[in-house]
Amino acid sequence: MAAQIIDGKALAADIKAQVRAGVQQLAAAGVRPCLAVLLVGDDPASAVYVAGKERDCAECGIQSRMLRLPADTTQQQLLGHLARLAADDEVHGILVQLPLPAQIDPQQVIAAIPPHKDVDGFTPANMGRLLTGQPCLVPCTPAGCLAMLKSTGLSPAGRRAVVVGRSNIVGKPMAALLLANDATVTVCHSKTQGLAGLCAEAEILVAAVGRPGFITGDMVRPGAVVIDVGINRGQNGKLCGDVDFAPAAQKAGFITPVPGGVGLMTRAMLMQNTLRAAQMALEA
Repeated sequence: MAAQIIDGKALAADIKAQVRAGVQQLAAAGVRPCLAVLLVGDDPASAVYVAGKERDCAECGIQSRMLRLPADTTQQQLLGHLARLAADDEVHGILVQLPLPAQIDPQQVIAAIPPHKDVDGFTPANMGRLLTGQPCLVPCTPAGCLAMLKSTGLSPAGRRAVVVGRSNIVGKPMAALLLANDATVTVCHSKTQGLAGLCAEAEILVAAVGRPGFITGDMVRPGAVVIDVGINRGQNGKLCGDVDFAPAAQKAGFITPVPGGVGLMTRAMLMQNTLRAAQMALEA
């Protein structure tokens, strides 16, 4: 029996509709949420992502400020732009598009974003608050994954969850979110022994390794919820995930597609975080 597809497009549309309603409520209070995005250089993929964020902002009624900086921008110049945005009360969310050119240290740049404007949820302050169970702006991709998981009607509480990948952007915050929702969590990575067996025991399997088709059908437990975070370009030039979709879908209970899955949810959660940042600014 084939898995039920978790429709990221429909879920993302629902979230953006909720954001639009929230933006309209803020407008009544004289506040318009504003997202500032900084793009350094001319990486083609980054340019596509930024254009998508501009469209999302327009759709949700959020003001967008796009700062496109040359590839030879220095770290000090970028930090100067961030300082000005941090001091601007009309800017509620700040996002620096990654990756950055080699001359810029991304950790220093991320740390320079005020936590209350950190709509990516990447600053040490927000990551620490997430890990310690305090209110924070949650990283967009893990937040989107959790929303997709909950849309199945399956509660993570008491379930065995396996996260494949330990990045600061997805793997670690995903594990923290699942723990906060009472799942029993195993994080796997390149040094994990017996990885296939661990995956095959998972009732919730999150793949975030950036390797096409890494999770094969025999690594999927029958009836599991499979969340595929990977966005890769296959040998045929088409987008594909970290999960070998067709055989995995024959065993899973629910599965996310690529494209049309987690990527759309990540963008929707960015809009939700921007709204939340504007609401927090009004409450402050």
